[in-house]
Amino acid sequence: MNDKTTYIPLHLYHANQCDPKKCTGKKLAKFQLAILHRQIGKLPKGAIFLNPMAQQALSPADNPDKGIVVLDCSWEEVERVFPSVQKLKLEHRALPYLLAANPVNYGKPFKLGTVEAFAAALYILGNVDQAEEILNKFKWGHTFLELNHEPLEAYSKAKDSREVVSIQYEFM
Repeated sequence: MNDKTTYIPLHLYHANQCDPKKCTGKKLAKFQLAILHRQIGKLPKGAIFLNPMAQQALSPADNPDKGIVVLDCSWEEVERVFPSVQKLKLEHRALPYLLAANPVNYGKPFKLGTVEAFAAALYILGNVDQAEEILNKFKWGHTFLELNHEPLEAYSKAKDSREVVSIQYEFM
């Protein structure tokens, strides 16, 4: 697998809504694989914000130089919490169709945990080694890549967001 050698900074805003024992975002921060932010305003401007309600899909055409941002909150709270991030100067992108491998949402489409969202974005952007590195901190992490290998490969070869959206229908 070809992999970009540039490390992409991973940022997360933690909303303190999940079970601390199951929180993949906090575990990434503990291992210094992601930067945990307690204030939304401290997130890096110009970063790619993984927003499930974004109008545009993440694609290899996106520039991750400023990093990737994930809002770590409960899926039940996502529609209430995400609007507070809308005002920030971030590049909002949605992840395409993928299946969760985490024990809470296993097999559910689009219900990715924080580490899965980061790993999917890294893979699509060409940083497969970094995606594997963060998933290795979880005993089920390799399952995410196995479960989604074909779509991730296809998305990582797309030329732009429109092509990613088109490709995802092959896997739905």
